[in-house]
Amino acid sequence: MRAVNDDPQEQLSDDEIVDALPEDLDLSEFVGPYTFPNNNRRRIPATIYLVLGLACLAWWAVANDSSPLVNTGILWGGAGLVAFGAYGMVAGWTLRIDETEALVTASGVVGFAVGHASAQQVWHGVLSRPTWRILCYSAENPPAQRGIVLVDGVGGGVLEYFVEENPEDWSDLDGSLTA
Repeated sequence: MRAVNDDPQEQLSDDEIVDALPEDLDLSEFVGPYTFPNNNRRRIPATIYLVLGLACLAWWAVANDSSPLVNTGILWGGAGLVAFGAYGMVAGWTLRIDETEALVTASGVVGFAVGHASAQQVWHGVLSRPTWRILCYSAENPPAQRGIVLVDGVGGGVLEYFVEENPEDWSDLDGSLTA
């Protein structure tokens, strides 16, 4: 079987033309559910910034008057790196609540049986606290209600939620979502 015609002069028959899925969409290679990366990985570059910033500050303190290479730019650069590294350490929260737990929490808050739902990890506030943004629809076909719930990714509490009647009109669609 050939999928590509190497010779433009040669005609391929219908049996020789093959369509294949890309590797990332091939379910036979599925190895398990996706694990969302933890937010505390921010601490790795934050540590590098802190070390470099402290090294700049130490270099400025030791060689400020004796070296033409050291000036107040080294001082300000070191201070900036230390400040940014400290922020990275504080903002590197450990994500303790996964998307499944967040979906369970959201379904308990909205007040209807959840059908389709979607989870997205976002950050909340100045300290970049990880938060799950859950969009959910009721289980009817078509859904009568929808809601959005913000679930804290560290403690698991509900930060905010909003529920409304579904304003989308799906009356022209049959059950297979085709017109």
